[in-house]
Parts: sequence; C-alpha cells; structure tokens
Amino acid sequence: MQRKASVALLGAAALLAVTATGTSYAASPAPGELTFQDLTVDGVGSPHYRIPALTTSVKGTVIAAYDARPTLGDLPGNISIVVRRSTDNGVTWQPQQVVRRDAAPKGYGDPSLLVDRTTGRIFLFYAASVNQGFFGSATGNDESDPNVLQADYSYSDDDGVTWTHRRITRQIKDPAWAGMFAASGEGIQLRHGAYKGRLIQQYAVRVNGANYAASAYSDDHGETWRMGTPVGPGGDENKTVELSDGRIMLNNRSKPYRTVAYSSDGGVTYTPFVQDTHLTDPANNASVMRYNPDAAPSDPQSSWLLFSNTEDASARRNLTVKMSCDNGRTWPIRKVVDPGSAAYSTLTRLPGGRLGLLYERADYTHLTYSSFDLKWLGGTCADITVTPPATLKAGTTAEVTVRVVNRMDVRRAAGTVDLTVPAGWTAQQRAVPALDPGQGANIKVPVTVAAGASGSAALTATYRTMGLQASGGGTVTVTP
Repeated sequence: MQRKASVALLGAAALLAVTATGTSYAASPAPGELTFQDLTVDGVGSPHYRIPALTTSVKGTVIAAYDARPTLGDLPGNISIVVRRSTDNGVTWQPQQVVRRDAAPKGYGDPSLLVDRTTGRIFLFYAASVNQGFFGSATGNDESDPNVLQADYSYSDDDGVTWTHRRITRQIKDPAWAGMFAASGEGIQLRHGAYKGRLIQQYAVRVNGANYAASAYSDDHGETWRMGTPVGPGGDENKTVELSDGRIMLNNRSKPYRTVAYSSDGGVTYTPFVQDTHLTDPANNASVMRYNPDAAPSDPQSSWLLFSNTEDASARRNLTVKMSCDNGRTWPIRKVVDPGSAAYSTLTRLPGGRLGLLYERADYTHLTYSSFDLKWLGGTCADITVTPPATLKAGTTAEVTVRVVNRMDVRRAAGTVDLTVPAGWTAQQRAVPALDPGQGANIKVPVTVAAGASGSAALTATYRTMGLQASGGGTVTVTP
C-alpha cells in the first residue's frame, strides 16, 4: 500500500538552531572545530523528541529524522515522524516538517534513513503501531491487523520535500515472528562486489520470546524487499557497514560490550555474535560507518571506519567517537564529544569530508547536531600491537615490543611511543622512525615491574607523531 503526502511544518518559528551552550551558530566551521546545534528542545513543537536518524542525500542535503512524542514512551503511542533539512552542510536548518502523523491510537516511530546512490531516492523506515509495540506485537504478517507492529517506510524522490508511504510487513516478516522494528539511524547501500547496489536496512525481531537482528534487503532499488536470516539470540538495535574485503559487519547493541557478526553473502546470513571488547557499551543504540565507502580496496581509506556511542559500561553518558583503520579490528583513535548525559547517536559523512553527528543529549531533552573533521578527531591511523616477553617477573626490567604500522595514505614523520603501565611500574619513552604508508617498526620499550606485582596487568601503548596519536593495548602476566 502507498499514498502520497506533502510534509507539514511543525513549530517552525520556535525551533531555532542553537548550540548546546545556548549560542547561535551561523558560520561554516573551521578545520579542527567541533560544532554543536540543538535541532529540538523538549516542549517546543512537541512535548518530547527521541530517536535520531541522519543521512546525506546525493545532492548533498543533510536530513535529520526523529520521533515527535507525546510522552517519552515507545510505541504503541501517538508518535509522529518528523524531519529537518539542511542544504549547507548542517550550518543552518530548515523548519521542522511532519512526514507521518495520524490520529490516536496510531503511531509511527524509530526512524532510519537510507539513500539509494544510484537513483537518488531517500528511504525513511519506521515501525507503525495501533494497539501493540515491539514486546506486545502478535505473530503473523497481516498488514491490517492492529495487534501486529507493522513495517512501514516513506520515500522521497525530491530530496526530502515530499514523501510517499508504503507498508512491507508481508514482504519481510515471517508470520512466526512476533515484534519487529527497523533499527533507527541509517541503512547502507553496498558499493562493491557481487551485491553492488543492494540496499540494506537493519531490523530487530522477536522470535520465540528472544530478540534477534536481521537485514532487510532490496536488489531492485526498493521495489521489493526480502529479509535475511536472523542472528541471535541477543540481537537488538543494530547497524551494518560494508568492509573493504567485501564482507558486511553487523554491530549490535549489547552490554557491557558491543557484539558483532559478519556476512559474506550481502547480509542474507551472519556468523554468530561475538563481543568486541574494544567497544564498551551500556546497551544503547550506536552508529558505525565507513569513512570513504567508494574507495578502492587498495586505498588505505577503504578500511577506515567511524563509530559513535556512549562509552560507559553501565550508564548512557560519555558520547565518544572512535576510528578504526583496519575494518573494525582495532579502534586506536577516540575522542569524547560530550562527557555528560547522552543516548542514541548516528553519524553521516558530509560533502567535503566532515562528519555529521546527531545525538540525544541532557537526559533526552535535546536532539543535538554536531559536526567535526578528522583533524578534530586528532588521531593517526596506525596498528599498535603490544607483545610482552613470555614471562615477566616482579621487581625486574624487561623489554616489551610495541609494533607500529602506519595505516595512513601519507608518510608520517618520526615520533615517539609511550607505555601506560600500572602504578609502581615504570616504562621508558622510545623513538619511532618516520614511516611510509604501510610501513611498520618494532620498538623495544624497557619496562620495570613493581616488586610484589602478580597476575594480569594491562599495558597501553601510545604512538605520537606530528601532533597526532594512536593507541593500542595488551595484557601481560606477572609471576612473583
């Protein structure tokens, strides 16, 4: 089913773009600058806002989507899907517009944006409810059943100005499943390999009382959709990213660490979940993206990933951006965007190479748009491997090998490496030679172990060059 709708304005005069500190932001950001703007404030246009989605269209328009909610509760409820558009890289934003709204008890929530880079069509996925939400949804895929949480999306062929609505529950939902909803944020389109052009939107699904993750995909530019095999249990809101080797990595909400799975068939099936202990998480929605998805596999940038989440094992706070130089195997670069209360976040690359970040801030009272570039992130892509000797004895000095490999696409000047060691230990700084792209060096770092130390201890190596840095860690075992 589908119908055409023009978007309506909502609270346009009051929804001003202001920074998180209350100052208007009206200039293009400088290199190395982190910017903030509040796109929503609770009580202005709607009692509450939640669940950010963000993308950049083929024309370079930045589109933010989110829920306008009467309460902070999820579906079922009389929730609307709204958007704001920016045609100047997120510097200024047009008034808020309603994409989907109906009278109670109907509601629409949890948006996710996806752009077809071939056709330019913009997809906006969300769940549609009448009587039931995710946990109460009935089994079956009857698209008129008010007790089934429905799979809807809207699409725009005019850069997000007007939208047409469709329901695809019957196409993608196994009737044996209960609740199912699109994971909010942004979907992907594959750029390389046998499945080039495939559109992929992630879902969380409830099967026999347990939660799974699955990819809905289309090979005909969204005319028809199919659902892959769910991975789990333990699935939740999740994102995917295409890796330079052709695989897809699924990154899943989980506590105290994110879990990941991999697909070699374009998102149809995935490996079982495993923890990524580099990605601490309090069970919160997050974002992962490839910095340059069009880069050839031989280009170092093809392996660069960016990830945002609230880096805390128990609380939704400390919003942090990380960068991986090796398809997510390690995350040597990190920087805090907001150390305070924060929640869901979503990333997109802007025209010119900056990154846009939309996130929930200040105990869900604001949706804040931030932008930054790699200069602000301040790191350098490098593999950092810490290899201790076979045995480390308390009270003695030994050499720990730190291997540094330059994963940038440019030469890095000579630098240094330092080891962060436990209290009572000491480690000496050592020089690292200049490194060409792909070149590595093994650096011997003398470490003195504290007398009386025993058991396992964590070591963190930090490589610094040209005002930039990367880090990596390892664990050593100390014998008395």
